[in-house]
Amino acid sequence: MSADLVTLVTSLAQRARAASLVLATAPTAKKDDALRQLADLIDGSHAALLAANLQDLASPEAAAITAAARDRLTLNPARLDHLAQSVREVAALPDPVGDLLEATTRPNGLHIRKVRVPIGVIGIIYEARPNVTIDCAILCLKSGNACILRGGKECFHTNTALADLIARALARAGLPADAVQLVPTTDRAALTTLLKLDTLIHCIIPRGGENLIRFVAENATIPVIKHFQGVCFVYVDAAADLAMAEAITVNAKASRPSACNAAEQLLVHRHVAAQFLPSVARALLAKKVQLRCDAASAAILAAAGLDHRPATPADYTTEFLDYVIAIRVVDSLDAAIATINRDSSNHSEAIVTADEAAARRFLAEIDSATVYWNASTRFTDGFEFGYGAEIGISTDRLHARGPMGLRELCSYKFLIEGTGQIRA
Repeated sequence: MSADLVTLVTSLAQRARAASLVLATAPTAKKDDALRQLADLIDGSHAALLAANLQDLASPEAAAITAAARDRLTLNPARLDHLAQSVREVAALPDPVGDLLEATTRPNGLHIRKVRVPIGVIGIIYEARPNVTIDCAILCLKSGNACILRGGKECFHTNTALADLIARALARAGLPADAVQLVPTTDRAALTTLLKLDTLIHCIIPRGGENLIRFVAENATIPVIKHFQGVCFVYVDAAADLAMAEAITVNAKASRPSACNAAEQLLVHRHVAAQFLPSVARALLAKKVQLRCDAASAAILAAAGLDHRPATPADYTTEFLDYVIAIRVVDSLDAAIATINRDSSNHSEAIVTADEAAARRFLAEIDSATVYWNASTRFTDGFEFGYGAEIGISTDRLHARGPMGLRELCSYKFLIEGTGQIRA
Protein backbone atom coordinates (compact mmCIF):
# COMPACT_ATOMS: atom_id res chain seq x y z
CA MET A 1 0.00 0.00 0.00
CA SER A 2 1.42 3.38 -0.99
CA ALA A 3 2.33 5.91 1.67
CA ASP A 4 0.47 8.55 -0.36
CA LEU A 5 -2.78 6.59 -0.12
CA VAL A 6 -2.44 6.14 3.63
CA THR A 7 -1.74 9.86 3.98
CA LEU A 8 -4.77 10.75 1.84
CA VAL A 9 -7.24 8.61 3.80
CA THR A 10 -5.81 9.58 7.18
CA SER A 11 -6.08 13.24 6.24
CA LEU A 12 -9.75 12.76 5.31
CA ALA A 13 -10.41 11.24 8.72
CA GLN A 14 -8.49 13.94 10.58
CA ARG A 15 -10.44 16.68 8.82
CA ALA A 16 -13.71 14.83 9.44
CA ARG A 17 -12.90 14.62 13.15
CA ALA A 18 -12.24 18.36 13.30
CA ALA A 19 -15.49 19.05 11.44
CA SER A 20 -17.41 16.76 13.79
CA LEU A 21 -16.46 18.89 16.77
CA VAL A 22 -17.93 21.94 15.04
CA LEU A 23 -21.07 20.11 13.92
CA ALA A 24 -21.72 18.77 17.43
CA THR A 25 -22.74 22.26 18.56
CA ALA A 26 -23.96 23.69 15.24
CA PRO A 27 -27.35 25.42 15.52
CA THR A 28 -30.30 23.47 14.14
CA ALA A 29 -31.18 26.39 11.86
CA LYS A 30 -27.79 26.26 10.17
CA LYS A 31 -28.00 22.49 9.61
CA ASP A 32 -31.52 22.82 8.21
CA ASP A 33 -30.38 25.63 5.92
CA ALA A 34 -27.73 23.34 4.44
CA LEU A 35 -30.33 20.64 3.88
CA ARG A 36 -32.77 22.97 2.15
CA GLN A 37 -29.95 24.29 -0.03
CA LEU A 38 -29.09 20.71 -0.99
CA ALA A 39 -32.69 19.86 -1.90
CA ASP A 40 -32.85 22.90 -4.17
CA LEU A 41 -29.53 21.96 -5.77
CA ILE A 42 -30.78 18.44 -6.51
CA ASP A 43 -33.93 19.87 -8.11
CA GLY A 44 -31.84 22.14 -10.30
CA SER A 45 -29.22 19.57 -11.29
CA HIS A 46 -31.22 16.73 -12.86
CA ALA A 47 -29.43 16.97 -16.21
CA ALA A 48 -25.93 16.87 -14.70
CA LEU A 49 -26.81 14.08 -12.27
CA LEU A 50 -28.45 11.92 -14.93
CA ALA A 51 -25.47 12.47 -17.25
CA ALA A 52 -23.06 11.33 -14.52
CA ASN A 53 -25.28 8.35 -13.82
CA LEU A 54 -25.34 7.36 -17.51
CA GLN A 55 -21.54 7.50 -17.52
CA ASP A 56 -21.53 5.00 -14.65
CA LEU A 57 -24.16 2.77 -16.28
CA ALA A 58 -22.00 2.58 -19.43
CA SER A 59 -18.89 1.52 -17.50
CA PRO A 60 -17.37 -2.00 -17.54
CA GLU A 61 -17.95 -2.17 -13.78
CA ALA A 62 -21.69 -1.59 -14.19
CA ALA A 63 -21.85 -4.21 -16.95
CA ALA A 64 -20.52 -6.80 -14.51
CA ILE A 65 -23.08 -6.29 -11.72
CA THR A 66 -26.38 -8.09 -11.22
CA ALA A 67 -29.70 -6.80 -12.51
CA ALA A 68 -30.72 -6.01 -8.92
CA ALA A 69 -27.55 -3.97 -8.35
CA ARG A 70 -27.99 -2.18 -11.67
CA ASP A 71 -31.51 -1.21 -10.63
CA ARG A 72 -30.15 0.31 -7.40
CA LEU A 73 -27.48 2.15 -9.40
CA THR A 74 -29.92 3.70 -11.86
CA LEU A 75 -31.24 7.23 -11.34
CA ASN A 76 -34.23 8.76 -13.10
CA PRO A 77 -36.23 11.98 -12.58
CA ALA A 78 -38.66 10.28 -10.19
CA ARG A 79 -35.85 8.95 -8.02
CA LEU A 80 -34.16 12.36 -7.98
CA ASP A 81 -37.47 13.94 -6.94
CA HIS A 82 -37.68 11.37 -4.14
CA LEU A 83 -34.11 12.22 -3.05
CA ALA A 84 -34.93 15.92 -2.83
CA GLN A 85 -38.13 15.13 -0.96
CA SER A 86 -36.21 13.03 1.57
CA VAL A 87 -33.76 15.90 2.14
CA ARG A 88 -36.60 18.30 2.87
CA GLU A 89 -38.27 15.77 5.14
CA VAL A 90 -35.11 15.39 7.21
CA ALA A 91 -34.83 19.18 7.44
CA ALA A 92 -38.36 19.26 8.88
CA LEU A 93 -37.64 16.63 11.53
CA PRO A 94 -36.79 17.57 15.13
CA ASP A 95 -33.09 17.84 15.89
CA PRO A 96 -32.20 15.01 18.29
CA VAL A 97 -28.99 16.61 19.55
CA GLY A 98 -29.34 17.83 23.13
CA ASP A 99 -32.50 15.87 23.92
CA LEU A 100 -32.78 15.23 27.65
CA LEU A 101 -33.03 11.47 28.22
CA GLU A 102 -32.87 11.32 32.00
CA ALA A 103 -32.39 13.72 34.91
CA THR A 104 -31.87 13.02 38.58
CA THR A 105 -30.55 14.71 41.69
CA ARG A 106 -28.49 12.55 44.02
CA PRO A 107 -28.76 12.74 47.85
CA ASN A 108 -25.45 14.62 47.90
CA GLY A 109 -26.92 17.34 45.68
CA LEU A 110 -25.24 16.38 42.40
CA HIS A 111 -27.59 17.07 39.50
CA ILE A 112 -27.07 14.50 36.71
CA ARG A 113 -28.47 14.85 33.21
CA LYS A 114 -28.17 12.30 30.39
CA VAL A 115 -28.38 14.06 27.02
CA ARG A 116 -28.28 12.91 23.41
CA VAL A 117 -25.09 13.80 21.47
CA PRO A 118 -23.69 12.88 18.04
CA ILE A 119 -21.57 9.75 17.67
CA GLY A 120 -18.80 11.78 15.99
CA VAL A 121 -17.36 10.55 12.68
CA ILE A 122 -19.20 7.87 10.74
CA GLY A 123 -17.78 5.97 7.78
CA ILE A 124 -20.27 4.64 5.23
CA ILE A 125 -19.10 1.93 2.84
CA TYR A 126 -21.46 1.11 -0.02
CA GLU A 127 -21.77 -0.25 -3.53
CA ALA A 128 -24.08 0.69 -6.42
CA ARG A 129 -26.41 2.86 -4.36
CA PRO A 130 -26.23 6.58 -5.22
CA ASN A 131 -29.18 7.32 -2.92
CA VAL A 132 -26.94 6.30 -0.02
CA THR A 133 -24.68 9.27 -0.76
CA ILE A 134 -27.56 11.63 -0.06
CA ASP A 135 -29.38 9.64 2.62
CA CYS A 136 -26.30 9.15 4.78
CA ALA A 137 -24.98 12.67 4.29
CA ILE A 138 -28.24 14.33 5.33
CA LEU A 139 -28.86 12.12 8.34
CA CYS A 140 -25.31 12.55 9.58
CA LEU A 141 -25.47 16.30 9.06
CA LYS A 142 -28.80 16.73 10.87
CA SER A 143 -27.62 14.57 13.79
CA GLY A 144 -24.36 16.52 14.09
CA ASN A 145 -22.04 13.82 12.76
CA ALA A 146 -19.31 14.19 10.18
CA CYS A 147 -19.22 11.41 7.61
CA ILE A 148 -16.79 9.83 5.18
CA LEU A 149 -18.44 8.20 2.16
CA ARG A 150 -16.76 5.42 0.24
CA GLY A 151 -18.89 4.23 -2.69
CA GLY A 152 -18.15 1.55 -5.26
CA LYS A 153 -16.29 2.12 -8.51
CA GLU A 154 -19.44 1.31 -10.53
CA CYS A 155 -21.04 4.46 -9.07
CA PHE A 156 -18.05 6.79 -8.86
CA HIS A 157 -19.21 9.52 -11.26
CA THR A 158 -22.72 9.70 -9.78
CA ASN A 159 -21.38 9.84 -6.22
CA THR A 160 -18.87 12.54 -7.17
CA ALA A 161 -21.62 14.68 -8.71
CA LEU A 162 -23.81 14.28 -5.62
CA ALA A 163 -20.91 14.99 -3.26
CA ASP A 164 -20.23 18.22 -5.18
CA LEU A 165 -23.81 19.35 -4.50
CA ILE A 166 -23.42 18.52 -0.81
CA ALA A 167 -20.20 20.54 -0.59
CA ARG A 168 -21.91 23.52 -2.24
CA ALA A 169 -24.83 23.30 0.19
CA LEU A 170 -22.51 23.17 3.21
CA ALA A 171 -20.59 26.20 1.97
CA ARG A 172 -23.77 28.21 1.42
CA ALA A 173 -24.89 27.44 4.99
CA GLY A 174 -21.54 28.31 6.53
CA LEU A 175 -20.77 24.78 7.75
CA PRO A 176 -17.40 22.99 7.45
CA ALA A 177 -16.79 21.55 4.00
CA ASP A 178 -15.13 18.54 5.65
CA ALA A 179 -18.40 17.56 7.36
CA VAL A 180 -19.17 15.31 4.37
CA GLN A 181 -16.29 13.86 2.37
CA LEU A 182 -16.23 11.34 -0.46
CA VAL A 183 -13.13 9.15 -0.67
CA PRO A 184 -11.73 10.30 -4.04
CA THR A 185 -10.40 6.92 -5.10
CA THR A 186 -11.86 3.46 -5.68
CA ASP A 187 -8.60 1.72 -4.75
CA ARG A 188 -9.46 -1.14 -2.37
CA ALA A 189 -6.42 -0.26 -0.29
CA ALA A 190 -8.10 3.01 0.67
CA LEU A 191 -10.95 1.03 2.24
CA THR A 192 -8.53 -1.15 4.17
CA THR A 193 -6.85 1.94 5.58
CA LEU A 194 -10.17 3.57 6.45
CA LEU A 195 -11.30 0.54 8.44
CA LYS A 196 -8.28 0.77 10.75
CA LEU A 197 -8.57 4.44 11.77
CA ASP A 198 -10.31 3.74 15.08
CA THR A 199 -8.85 6.80 16.81
CA LEU A 200 -10.55 9.12 14.29
CA ILE A 201 -13.65 7.26 13.06
CA HIS A 202 -16.21 6.12 15.61
CA CYS A 203 -18.59 3.91 13.62
CA ILE A 204 -18.68 2.13 10.25
CA ILE A 205 -21.92 1.35 8.41
CA PRO A 206 -21.64 -0.88 5.32
CA ARG A 207 -24.43 -0.84 2.73
CA GLY A 208 -24.31 -3.46 0.01
CA GLY A 209 -24.04 -7.17 -0.68
CA GLU A 210 -23.10 -9.80 1.86
CA ASN A 211 -19.51 -10.09 0.61
CA LEU A 212 -18.86 -6.37 1.13
CA ILE A 213 -20.47 -6.35 4.56
CA ARG A 214 -18.52 -9.41 5.72
CA PHE A 215 -15.27 -7.88 4.44
CA VAL A 216 -15.95 -4.71 6.44
CA ALA A 217 -16.98 -6.60 9.58
CA GLU A 218 -13.92 -8.86 9.44
CA ASN A 219 -11.37 -6.12 8.71
CA ALA A 220 -12.55 -3.14 10.75
CA THR A 221 -11.09 -2.17 14.10
CA ILE A 222 -14.02 0.25 14.41
CA PRO A 223 -17.54 -0.76 15.59
CA VAL A 224 -19.68 -1.88 12.62
CA ILE A 225 -23.49 -1.59 12.38
CA LYS A 226 -24.80 -3.97 9.73
CA HIS A 227 -27.12 -6.54 8.31
CA PHE A 228 -25.73 -9.32 6.13
CA GLN A 229 -28.91 -10.41 4.35
CA GLY A 230 -32.61 -9.71 4.03
CA VAL A 231 -34.20 -13.17 4.09
CA CYS A 232 -37.71 -11.91 4.85
CA PHE A 233 -40.83 -14.03 5.43
CA VAL A 234 -44.56 -13.66 4.90
CA TYR A 235 -46.67 -16.13 6.89
CA VAL A 236 -50.31 -16.63 5.87
CA ASP A 237 -52.15 -17.90 8.92
CA ALA A 238 -55.21 -20.16 9.07
CA ALA A 239 -57.34 -17.13 9.96
CA ALA A 240 -56.01 -14.87 7.20
CA ASP A 241 -58.14 -12.76 4.91
CA LEU A 242 -56.90 -14.47 1.75
CA ALA A 243 -57.44 -11.51 -0.56
CA MET A 244 -55.40 -9.37 1.81
CA ALA A 245 -52.77 -12.09 2.07
CA GLU A 246 -52.44 -12.26 -1.70
CA ALA A 247 -52.04 -8.49 -2.04
CA ILE A 248 -49.44 -8.37 0.73
CA THR A 249 -47.48 -11.32 -0.66
CA VAL A 250 -47.35 -9.94 -4.19
CA ASN A 251 -46.35 -6.50 -2.95
CA ALA A 252 -43.72 -7.86 -0.59
CA LYS A 253 -42.14 -9.99 -3.33
CA ALA A 254 -42.67 -8.19 -6.61
CA SER A 255 -42.85 -4.43 -5.97
CA ARG A 256 -39.04 -4.22 -5.83
CA PRO A 257 -37.34 -7.62 -5.58
CA SER A 258 -33.85 -6.07 -5.38
CA ALA A 259 -34.62 -4.45 -2.01
CA CYS A 260 -33.44 -6.05 1.22
CA ASN A 261 -36.98 -5.79 2.63
CA ALA A 262 -38.53 -7.83 -0.20
CA ALA A 263 -40.08 -11.16 0.83
CA GLU A 264 -38.01 -14.18 -0.16
CA GLN A 265 -40.04 -16.80 1.71
CA LEU A 266 -43.74 -17.60 1.89
CA LEU A 267 -45.18 -19.84 4.61
CA VAL A 268 -48.83 -20.92 4.35
CA HIS A 269 -50.89 -22.67 7.02
CA ARG A 270 -52.04 -26.09 5.87
CA HIS A 271 -55.71 -25.27 6.56
CA VAL A 272 -55.77 -22.58 3.85
CA ALA A 273 -53.02 -23.80 1.53
CA ALA A 274 -55.26 -25.56 -1.02
CA GLN A 275 -57.45 -22.46 -1.35
CA PHE A 276 -54.76 -19.79 -1.16
CA LEU A 277 -51.80 -21.16 -3.08
CA PRO A 278 -53.32 -21.45 -6.58
CA SER A 279 -54.62 -17.88 -6.38
CA VAL A 280 -51.42 -16.30 -5.08
CA ALA A 281 -49.36 -18.41 -7.50
CA ARG A 282 -51.28 -17.02 -10.46
CA ALA A 283 -50.75 -13.49 -9.19
CA LEU A 284 -47.03 -14.07 -8.66
CA LEU A 285 -46.57 -15.80 -12.00
CA ALA A 286 -48.25 -12.82 -13.68
CA LYS A 287 -45.42 -10.74 -12.22
CA LYS A 288 -42.85 -13.23 -13.64
CA VAL A 289 -41.98 -14.58 -10.20
CA GLN A 290 -40.47 -18.06 -10.14
CA LEU A 291 -41.99 -20.34 -7.49
CA ARG A 292 -39.73 -22.80 -5.64
CA CYS A 293 -41.90 -25.16 -3.65
CA ASP A 294 -41.73 -27.79 -0.95
CA ALA A 295 -43.52 -31.09 -1.59
CA ALA A 296 -46.85 -29.97 -0.11
CA SER A 297 -47.09 -26.70 -2.01
CA ALA A 298 -45.79 -28.34 -5.20
CA ALA A 299 -48.59 -30.92 -5.07
CA ILE A 300 -51.24 -28.19 -4.76
CA LEU A 301 -49.82 -26.18 -7.65
CA ALA A 302 -49.35 -29.28 -9.82
CA ALA A 303 -53.00 -30.18 -9.33
CA ALA A 304 -53.93 -26.65 -10.44
CA GLY A 305 -51.67 -26.92 -13.50
CA LEU A 306 -49.48 -24.01 -12.38
CA ASP A 307 -45.78 -23.61 -13.16
CA HIS A 308 -43.36 -24.21 -10.30
CA ARG A 309 -40.13 -26.02 -9.50
CA PRO A 310 -38.96 -28.01 -6.48
CA ALA A 311 -37.05 -26.06 -3.85
CA THR A 312 -33.62 -27.10 -2.66
CA PRO A 313 -32.73 -26.85 1.04
CA ALA A 314 -30.58 -23.81 0.25
CA ASP A 315 -33.59 -21.98 -1.20
CA TYR A 316 -35.15 -21.75 2.26
CA THR A 317 -32.37 -19.46 3.56
CA THR A 318 -31.49 -17.57 0.37
CA GLU A 319 -31.77 -13.86 -0.29
CA PHE A 320 -32.73 -14.05 -3.97
CA LEU A 321 -32.98 -10.30 -4.65
CA ASP A 322 -34.83 -11.36 -7.78
CA TYR A 323 -38.20 -12.54 -9.05
CA VAL A 324 -37.96 -15.79 -7.06
CA ILE A 325 -39.78 -16.91 -3.92
CA ALA A 326 -39.59 -20.11 -1.86
CA ILE A 327 -42.89 -21.55 -0.63
CA ARG A 328 -43.59 -23.95 2.24
CA VAL A 329 -46.72 -25.29 3.91
CA VAL A 330 -46.66 -25.39 7.73
CA ASP A 331 -48.96 -27.15 10.16
CA SER A 332 -49.32 -24.45 12.82
CA LEU A 333 -48.42 -21.02 14.10
CA ASP A 334 -45.81 -22.68 16.31
CA ALA A 335 -44.21 -24.23 13.24
CA ALA A 336 -44.22 -20.89 11.40
CA ILE A 337 -42.56 -19.09 14.29
CA ALA A 338 -39.94 -21.81 14.70
CA THR A 339 -39.21 -21.87 10.96
CA ILE A 340 -38.78 -18.10 10.74
CA ASN A 341 -36.57 -17.87 13.82
CA ARG A 342 -34.40 -20.65 12.38
CA ASP A 343 -34.21 -19.66 8.70
CA SER A 344 -34.64 -15.88 8.50
CA SER A 345 -31.91 -13.25 8.68
CA ASN A 346 -33.82 -11.44 11.46
CA HIS A 347 -34.66 -8.54 9.16
CA SER A 348 -38.43 -8.24 8.42
CA GLU A 349 -41.25 -10.76 8.82
CA ALA A 350 -45.02 -10.50 8.43
CA ILE A 351 -48.07 -12.44 9.56
CA VAL A 352 -51.41 -12.11 7.77
CA THR A 353 -54.27 -13.09 10.07
CA ALA A 354 -57.56 -11.96 11.56
CA ASP A 355 -56.72 -13.83 14.78
CA GLU A 356 -55.43 -11.18 17.18
CA ALA A 357 -54.08 -13.73 19.66
CA ALA A 358 -52.05 -15.40 16.90
CA ALA A 359 -50.79 -12.01 15.70
CA ARG A 360 -49.76 -10.94 19.20
CA ARG A 361 -47.81 -14.16 19.66
CA PHE A 362 -46.10 -13.68 16.30
CA LEU A 363 -45.18 -10.07 17.10
CA ALA A 364 -43.78 -11.07 20.48
CA GLU A 365 -41.96 -14.27 19.57
CA ILE A 366 -40.39 -13.52 16.18
CA ASP A 367 -36.80 -12.46 16.83
CA SER A 368 -36.37 -9.95 14.00
CA ALA A 369 -35.72 -6.24 13.77
CA THR A 370 -39.14 -5.45 12.28
CA VAL A 371 -42.25 -7.61 12.60
CA TYR A 372 -45.56 -6.88 10.83
CA TRP A 373 -49.20 -7.81 11.29
CA ASN A 374 -51.29 -7.48 8.12
CA ALA A 375 -48.77 -5.32 6.25
CA SER A 376 -46.03 -5.78 3.67
CA THR A 377 -42.40 -6.20 4.69
CA ARG A 378 -41.58 -3.53 2.10
CA PHE A 379 -42.33 -0.85 4.70
CA THR A 380 -39.01 -1.53 6.47
CA ASP A 381 -37.48 1.72 5.34
CA GLY A 382 -36.45 4.91 7.08
CA PHE A 383 -38.54 7.07 4.75
CA GLU A 384 -41.65 4.94 5.37
CA PHE A 385 -41.04 5.03 9.14
CA GLY A 386 -41.05 8.83 9.08
CA TYR A 387 -37.27 9.24 9.45
CA GLY A 388 -36.97 11.13 6.15
CA ALA A 389 -34.34 8.61 5.07
CA GLU A 390 -32.25 5.91 6.68
CA ILE A 391 -28.55 5.41 7.09
CA GLY A 392 -29.03 1.66 7.03
CA ILE A 393 -31.02 -1.21 8.46
CA SER A 394 -29.44 -3.02 11.36
CA THR A 395 -30.07 -6.59 12.40
CA ASP A 396 -27.57 -6.20 15.23
CA ARG A 397 -28.76 -6.12 18.82
CA LEU A 398 -26.45 -3.52 20.30
CA HIS A 399 -27.07 0.22 19.95
CA ALA A 400 -29.44 0.15 16.96
CA ARG A 401 -31.86 -2.27 15.32
CA GLY A 402 -34.05 -1.87 12.23
CA PRO A 403 -34.10 1.29 10.09
CA MET A 404 -31.64 3.81 11.50
CA GLY A 405 -32.69 7.43 11.57
CA LEU A 406 -31.48 10.52 13.41
CA ARG A 407 -31.76 9.24 16.97
CA GLU A 408 -29.91 6.03 16.08
CA LEU A 409 -27.00 8.20 14.92
CA CYS A 410 -26.62 9.63 18.40
CA SER A 411 -24.96 8.44 21.54
CA TYR A 412 -25.34 10.21 24.89
CA LYS A 413 -23.24 11.75 27.56
CA PHE A 414 -23.76 12.68 31.21
CA LEU A 415 -23.67 16.28 32.37
CA ILE A 416 -23.13 16.64 36.12
CA GLU A 417 -23.53 19.89 38.04
CA GLY A 418 -22.35 20.28 41.61
CA THR A 419 -21.79 22.82 44.32
CA GLY A 420 -18.35 21.70 45.43
CA GLN A 421 -19.07 18.05 46.27
CA ILE A 422 -16.09 15.73 46.80
CA ARG A 423 -16.18 11.97 47.18
CA ALA A 424 -15.39 10.50 50.57
